[in-house]
Amino acid sequence: MLAACGEDSQEDVLQNLNDKWNDVKGYELDATMEIKTGAEPRVYDVNVWHTDPEFYRVKVTQQGEDVTQMIIRNDEGVFVVTPSLRKTYKFQSEWPKQNSQAYLIGALAEDLLADDKVVMEEDEKNYIFTAATRNNHKSIMPTQKIVVDKKTMLPTSVSVVNEAQEEQMVITFKNIDLGMQHKESEYAVENFSESNEEETASASAPVQSEFQTYYPELNWENTKLVDEKVVMENGTERAILTFEGDKSFTLVQQPVEYGESATLPVYAPGDPADLGFTIGAITEKSISWERDGVSFFIASNNLTQEEMVQVAASVTTGGLK
Repeated sequence: MLAACGEDSQEDVLQNLNDKWNDVKGYELDATMEIKTGAEPRVYDVNVWHTDPEFYRVKVTQQGEDVTQMIIRNDEGVFVVTPSLRKTYKFQSEWPKQNSQAYLIGALAEDLLADDKVVMEEDEKNYIFTAATRNNHKSIMPTQKIVVDKKTMLPTSVSVVNEAQEEQMVITFKNIDLGMQHKESEYAVENFSESNEEETASASAPVQSEFQTYYPELNWENTKLVDEKVVMENGTERAILTFEGDKSFTLVQQPVEYGESATLPVYAPGDPADLGFTIGAITEKSISWERDGVSFFIASNNLTQEEMVQVAASVTTGGLK
């Protein structure tokens, strides 16, 4: 009895965290996100606004690169804004109820409560939770370790690992301002597309001397590249790779077409998916994204969403030919 006195149970701590992180009217936070899945680690600065109940703005900027993307949810819908491409995509989506990321602390709390096998350890200063992930990365990054400061009861870091317990993604929280509320008008898409018009007007497309084909680096048995062709359509080269076998899919890629204006949304199917290296769009049968001046599209009738994410991740790390 005495030994247990004053010590909170795992259930108590989890409930306290959920109450603290989800019962506020809003928050703003800054974090860094390091992606370790590629040949070279990439580090991103992440700034999140959330105002109760359903307003979000996530700004992601790669360090060392002048490339910023934003996911915005307001009363008009869900948008992905990429100022450097002068593009805005609009989704009919319930995001972030699907495809959430660990930098959304409300989603983190829900991850902890949803996992009936969550394990809590503690040291002098921190609670350390090991829990299952629940987003589109869960097949390749199934586990997350969440460190929570005992004094503030706020997360300080999240480490996402693969099945071999190798660190694939690390989110480090630098500042969390609970109770911070932005006005609804501050979430208007025009604020972010128009304010960048000057910047985007001077932004130039990545230099591509010639279009080169990217290949997924996958070691899937019974799935092989069986056809590859390059076609010209309206003066644009398009590469089409066909993979057949147990996990068949088609990968299409072509140079990015830059939009005339970021203020006119293009409707996109499915849900926005933060792939770590970029924000794409995912449906039950396809995934699309843009990176390094190239537009990618994968279509499949028998890949799961997680497997499509796995293909997409392998394309970014690997094979130019």
